[in-house]
Amino acid sequence: MPGDGDLDCIVAGDANVDLIMGGVARVEFDRELLAKEMDLVLGGSSSITAFNLAQLGTRVGFAGVVGSDAFGDFVEQRLRAAKVDVSGLRRVREKTGITIWHENKKRRAGITYPGTIGLLRAGDVRSALLLRARHLHVGAYFLLENFHAGAAALFRRARKLGLTTSLDCNYDPREKWNSGLRAVLRHVDIFMPNEREAIAISGVRSSKGAASALAKEARVVVVKRGARGVIVSSGNETFAVPAVKVKAIDTTGAGDSFNAGFLDAFLRGKALPECAQVGAKSGARAVTRVGGTAAFESS
Repeated sequence: MPGDGDLDCIVAGDANVDLIMGGVARVEFDRELLAKEMDLVLGGSSSITAFNLAQLGTRVGFAGVVGSDAFGDFVEQRLRAAKVDVSGLRRVREKTGITIWHENKKRRAGITYPGTIGLLRAGDVRSALLLRARHLHVGAYFLLENFHAGAAALFRRARKLGLTTSLDCNYDPREKWNSGLRAVLRHVDIFMPNEREAIAISGVRSSKGAASALAKEARVVVVKRGARGVIVSSGNETFAVPAVKVKAIDTTGAGDSFNAGFLDAFLRGKALPECAQVGAKSGARAVTRVGGTAAFESS
């Protein structure tokens, strides 16, 4: 039964690298521009959550897909460094995905080569792996194109095996806001979209209204609103938790880090308000360093 295994949480989803170019004044064609800073860091909503959740003390296993290349090696090495179990990480011939970020002050622009990002299939998350843990978290749902067909069945299977479940969707690049999501939400204990995503999915214009509407489908809905904190809705209860004020250096992975803090508290049996507060602290911690995981590496 779940809880008897060697892991607390299985995180499944995207894994890639982020190349962050800082201090780029502008982006122009037909010119070579200089950056003042450069960092190659672990990217991908799911892998950032897995890394930071493990650094907070939760026993984490990861299921995802990367290429048999140097970037794939980098992703695996970073996850291993956080003591994440990578037995569910699949290596393929395709190139590992990468996002190149151009940043200047508080503005940023990114270019993503998807590569292996969308190749994870729901069937890759085996029952043998699930049985080692007591919770399943899936990140970047809309980016996982091969995952959608079997997603509802995976969440249903996880629930039958006794696991609790959570889901973060990330932005839908096609802006259809469906991809079988509604069928999945019926089997989700904690749904964790940001404000823009929640409004687009629900069709309700306010974050509070969107949270309440989506809580009729998932058991708990947590709508992340950046510097304005979060809205949590469960059953007939809806409440707000403020953000933690810090000086932001880089917002990469802030929402993913919120997820890590929230889930760490949830798996320790804390009540929803405390889970949200711990999540807010983790999100704030993330933005104090460049990249989504740097602030957690000394845990």
